[in-house]
Amino acid sequence: MDGFSFYQLQTPTVLLLLLAFYGGTFLLSMRIGRKSENVDGYMNSTGAVGFGVSAASMTATWIWAASFYAAATSGYKYGISGPIHYGLWGALMILFIYPFGRRFRALAPEAHTLAEIIQARHGRSSQMILAGSNIVGSVISLMANFTAAGALVAMLSPLEFVHGVLIAGLGTLAYTLWSGFRASILTDVVQVAAMLGAAAIIIPMVFFNAGGTEVISQGWDRFTAEQATLFSKTAFLEQGAPYFAAVLAYAIGNQTIAQRLFAVREDLIKPTFVAATVSYGATVIGLGMIGVVALMVGMEPAGGDYNNLIPQMASTYLGPVLIGVFFIMVIGSLSSTADSDLAALSSIVMTDIYGRNIARGRANPKVMLWVGRITMIVATMAGLIFASYRIDILSLLVFVGALWGSIVFPVIGSLYWGRITNRAFTTSVLVSLVVFCAARFELIPLVGVSALLLELFATIGAGVVLGLMAFGFFGLRAGLVVGIGAALGLMPFTLGFLRDYTVLLSSLNAYGVSTTICVLMSLRSSEDFDFRLIRRRVTNFHDEDADDEVLEMEGAGQPGRA
Repeated sequence: MDGFSFYQLQTPTVLLLLLAFYGGTFLLSMRIGRKSENVDGYMNSTGAVGFGVSAASMTATWIWAASFYAAATSGYKYGISGPIHYGLWGALMILFIYPFGRRFRALAPEAHTLAEIIQARHGRSSQMILAGSNIVGSVISLMANFTAAGALVAMLSPLEFVHGVLIAGLGTLAYTLWSGFRASILTDVVQVAAMLGAAAIIIPMVFFNAGGTEVISQGWDRFTAEQATLFSKTAFLEQGAPYFAAVLAYAIGNQTIAQRLFAVREDLIKPTFVAATVSYGATVIGLGMIGVVALMVGMEPAGGDYNNLIPQMASTYLGPVLIGVFFIMVIGSLSSTADSDLAALSSIVMTDIYGRNIARGRANPKVMLWVGRITMIVATMAGLIFASYRIDILSLLVFVGALWGSIVFPVIGSLYWGRITNRAFTTSVLVSLVVFCAARFELIPLVGVSALLLELFATIGAGVVLGLMAFGFFGLRAGLVVGIGAALGLMPFTLGFLRDYTVLLSSLNAYGVSTTICVLMSLRSSEDFDFRLIRRRVTNFHDEDADDEVLEMEGAGQPGRA
């Protein structure tokens, strides 16, 4: 295979490694006593998790299979700037959420999901839009992680792709099923320690075994001019900018982040997210450089599948012991994210579908727990089925993240600006989704007036992205100045240009269209929402007295509720 020899672990060795990993995590999760479980602890550990566990859990959740595989793919496609575009913007995603996260916690200290807060702000339709997007995203994330497990096992052992998918799926489900989020964060601590330690050993070993500095001098000729520079225009427009837009949407739209936000002690939000930002960025950029080395040595992805690059490099340039370490590192990374997705999905169904809608605030905690567990089983089966399609992970991540861009401004704006209505929220998101899909799949001709309109909204979207970041860290005035200034400043460069970059064009349209519609509709509104109502409406499920009080206080037909 392209002149490279590959070492495979024996089947008994692989099975023993998998048994040791999943057996160990299962025993670790059993430390959580069944008698001490309650529905709120199952979903967010009652909001009192300390700094060390929270930072480790956030890091483990986002150093996932995609961080390995997609970062390497980016390095292989775009050269030395590829991993930086992947790792830096991914790290920024984690940092981006904390200033808004403090606002979310202040409004609803006892929240379980972000959609639950949106229901308290707007009503059922807006809640279901946000909950539905999270369900889709988490199932796709499960699929991506199980796909990575299948590729790893198929490359490094005589077992087949389907065996790796099944073992990872059932193994993760086994240790997460009973205790939910608590099991996820408890096992994350061990998993992240193992991952970071293994990465610190494996990344330099692959580099030196591939030839060290010699491979750089000899392999430099394989680079194009764009791949050889840190300031690659191609890498920025095709990878960096679309991913930048996508990961900011992940920060708002992904329940796995929100769940940890609601779990950590409120005074520890900032240090937790800053620590996770640094550890994620450094590790993922390093892993992405393995893809750059693969490009330097002339390795071709096995079967044309970029997901095989990381296992190929490990198999070629590591000895048997380090291949075993690498195997556990990847299994740990994908399992830590898969269990987070299962916990997130269970919380969404328990809270947003059963607790706040079917049960209408009078949920039976025992029934809720079983709803969560059944959700995990169904989600695992769905992830296993979809993993069989073997979709390219990097393309999938950019698509889902861009799709979530439609909800970013309506969600953030709704929790700061009292004039945004339920109708403005739902209309802006739905229209934006339609425009995004039409642009992404080129259902709208990217020529003439239609292309110019899409570029105009994309330019507004670029201003929205930068403006929201400035607003989160520096306040409203800075956000408006940066957002409006960026849109006006970029307009001469984007009009007539972005139509050649469909992924970036559609991603920015998701932001631009939703923001424009939401703002215009809200300016016509006379509503002035009292944000103190959110705290009263969003309560713990096990506190029945508080639930009854809220029901009596709010009744039916409150303004702003569907």
